[in-house]
Amino acid sequence: MNEGNRVDGVRVSHPLFQEGGGGATPTSTLCLHVSPISIERACELNLLWHSRLPRIEASNVFRNKDYACYRAESAGVIYAVAIWSSPVARLLNDGCTLELRRFAIAPDAPRNTGSRVLAVMARLIAKAKPHIRRLVSYQDESVHQGTIYAAAGWNKTASRRGGEWSCKSRPRAATQANAPKVRWEKLIVDCGPGTSPASVE
Repeated sequence: MNEGNRVDGVRVSHPLFQEGGGGATPTSTLCLHVSPISIERACELNLLWHSRLPRIEASNVFRNKDYACYRAESAGVIYAVAIWSSPVARLLNDGCTLELRRFAIAPDAPRNTGSRVLAVMARLIAKAKPHIRRLVSYQDESVHQGTIYAAAGWNKTASRRGGEWSCKSRPRAATQANAPKVRWEKLIVDCGPGTSPASVE
């Protein structure tokens, strides 16, 4: 199987029931349906699409008290995946917060996919995990301006220098990106105008 066929196969949402890649590429984010996906599949698609942080192991996500993975699909083809877990930073890991560890979007996804999928995921998480009150994510300043977070109603709360997080007593694996980052947050109780935490799409 050539690389193109492999990628197309991974992107098919329900491979047991569909042989091809579905219909035409969606032109609007309103065509996208957001739903849960397995950690393994999300990691595989993240490896294909994430330009800065392609590597994340499913086993590292499983270890967390809280985690969730979502896909955005249209006509049986996946256009974005997201991996959430308990925060990596110890001070943020309060049992009420989820961190967006990876958010990977296919190059042929509709414009504004990022902001709409972020908004929908906030509502899905609020329904599935009512104990979660806050969402956090980090923007890599070297390649992103944070537009999708601002459009989805998130707020800037902090910034940090890039580099390794490691010490002799608790060595960490080398980071995949060392650029400065901005932390964005969203209160899960505020999912946007005209919505409630229990609403979905």
